[in-house]
Amino acid sequence: MSQTTAGVLFLASLIAAIVAVHVPLGDYMYRVYSSEKHSRTERFLYRLIGADPDAEQTWRTYARSVLAFSAVSVMFLFLLQLVQNRLPLHLSDPATHMTPALAWNTAVSFVTNTNWQAYSGESTQGHLVQMAGLAVQNFVSAAVGMAVAVALVRGFARHRTEELGNFWVDLTRGTVRILLPIAIIGAVVLVAGGVIQNFHLHDQVVHTLAGTQQAIPGGPVASQEAIKELGTNGGGFYNANSAHPFENPTSWTNWIEIFLLVVIGFSLPRTFGRMVGSKRQGYAIAAIVGVMAGLSVVVMMLFQLQHHGTVPTAVGASSEGVEQRFGVADSAIFADATTLTSTGAVDSTHDSYTSLGGMMTMFNMQLGEVAPGGTGSGLYGILILAVITVFVAGLMVGRTPEYLGKKITPREMKLAASYFLVTPLIVLVGTAFAIALPGQRAGMANTGPHGLSEVLYAFTSAANNNGSAFAGLSVNTAWYNTALGLAMLFGRFLPIILVLALAGSLARQGATPESSGTLPTHRPQFVGLVVGVTVILVALTFLPALALGPLAEGIH
Repeated sequence: MSQTTAGVLFLASLIAAIVAVHVPLGDYMYRVYSSEKHSRTERFLYRLIGADPDAEQTWRTYARSVLAFSAVSVMFLFLLQLVQNRLPLHLSDPATHMTPALAWNTAVSFVTNTNWQAYSGESTQGHLVQMAGLAVQNFVSAAVGMAVAVALVRGFARHRTEELGNFWVDLTRGTVRILLPIAIIGAVVLVAGGVIQNFHLHDQVVHTLAGTQQAIPGGPVASQEAIKELGTNGGGFYNANSAHPFENPTSWTNWIEIFLLVVIGFSLPRTFGRMVGSKRQGYAIAAIVGVMAGLSVVVMMLFQLQHHGTVPTAVGASSEGVEQRFGVADSAIFADATTLTSTGAVDSTHDSYTSLGGMMTMFNMQLGEVAPGGTGSGLYGILILAVITVFVAGLMVGRTPEYLGKKITPREMKLAASYFLVTPLIVLVGTAFAIALPGQRAGMANTGPHGLSEVLYAFTSAANNNGSAFAGLSVNTAWYNTALGLAMLFGRFLPIILVLALAGSLARQGATPESSGTLPTHRPQFVGLVVGVTVILVALTFLPALALGPLAEGIH
C-alpha cells in the first residue's frame, strides 16, 4: 500500500469518527452548560472558592473572574516550579535549571493554553510539577476557553439582559463533566496502547546507536497525554513530544491522539446550534470549519508527499524529521491538525518539512486556529469571523448587517475588528523586534528565509496560543522568555476581553425579526463567504512576511 493510499484511509477513518460523535457529544455539552442543577462535587467546589453558583455575571464581572483566576494560576505555577527541588518526585540533577525567566515563560505558557516549552520536559520538570502544575492547567485552561465560548453564544441567544452566566460554574462544569471523564477514558486507552503510566524517575535503560547507555525516565505520561490532546494544550512530557514511543507508541495511538485533539472542537458547533435554537446554524459553522480543515489537509499532504523539500526525498515523499512508525502522510495529518487546533503537539519535526509544508503549519495558525481551533477558543474565533462576514455582506447590499437576530452595529464591528487585528499585530511586531536586534538574530540556527521562518513561526505560535516550534531557534534566553511570554498573555487575554465585551453588547439587544433583506446564514453560500473572507483577510495580513520566509525558500 502506498503512503498516499494509507494516508487517505487514515484520514477517512478520522473523519468518520468525528462525524459519528459530532451530534451526541455536542448535545451532551449543550446539556452540561444549560442545566440548572449542580452536583454535590460541584457545590463543594463552589463553597471552597466562595462562589455563588446561582448568581449570574455581567460581561465585566465574567472577564474579571477569568483574569483573576488566570493570574492566580500563573503565580501558583511560577512558584511551584521554582521550589520543585524541595518537593517529592523531583529530578535530582535536572539538565535545565528552572530560572525565574524560564519559570515565568512556562507558567504563562500553560495557563494560556499555549504550552510552549523552552526546555526538555523529562530532564527539567519533576513528576509532581508535571501532575499538580502542568496537567492541572491542561484541564482548567481548556475549560476557560470553553467557558468564554459559551458566554459568547449566550450573548447571541439572550435578549435585553446584562447577564452571560457564571464563569465559576462554566469553568467547573467544563472541567468536571466534560474534560475529566473523556480524559480518563483516553488515558486508559493510551495505556492499553503502550503509553507508560508510573512514578519511576528512571524507568528504562536503553542502548543507543552510538553504543552508550541512556536512562529514559518514566512518569505519569498517559494521564497527561490524554488531556494534552483533548484540551488542545500540546505540552509534551518528553522533549520529543508525541514522537516519543513512551508518549505515542504505535500508528493507532497516533490516530487516537489526533482524534482527541479535534473531537471537542468539531462538536462545539453542534452545542452552539442547540444553544441559539437553530441546529442549521450549528451545521453551517461545522461546515465552515470542515471546509477550511479539509482544504488545509489536502494541501499539506500534497506538499509533503509530492513536493521536493530541501533534502533528498525517500519513497516519493519528504521523510526527514518524520517518525518512521507513523510515516509521512499520517505525520502530515497530525501536523495539520495540531496547528489548526492550537494544540501544538508534534509527532514530527516541522522545521524539516518542505518549505511550503512548513508554510502551511504557519498559515493554519495565522487563520486564527479556527478550523476547528482550540478547545472553546476556536468556536468564539469562528463566530467573530462570521460577524465580520455578515458586516461585509451588509456593505454589499447597503443594509444593516444582522446575525442570529442581532444587529451588527458599529460597536459590535469595532470589537470584532479589534479581535481580528490583535494577534497579527503581536506576531508581526514581535518578529520585527527579534529580527532587528543583533543579539536575538544570533539565536537563529539558519540565516536567510529559513531563519526568518523560524522567528515568524515562534511568534505566530505564541500569539495564537499554539505552542509548537519550528526548531532551530534558541529561545531559552531572558529576552525570548519574556517576549514570547508577553505574546502569549496578550494573545490570549486581549481577545477574551473583546469576545466578552461583544457578548455583553449582543445580550443587551432585543430580537431583530428576519426580513427579505436578511442574509441567510445557514446556507452553503454563507459557508463559502465566511471561508473566502477568512482566507483573504489572513492572506492580506501575513502574505508579505510569508513571501520573505517560506515562500521565498520554496521558490528558490
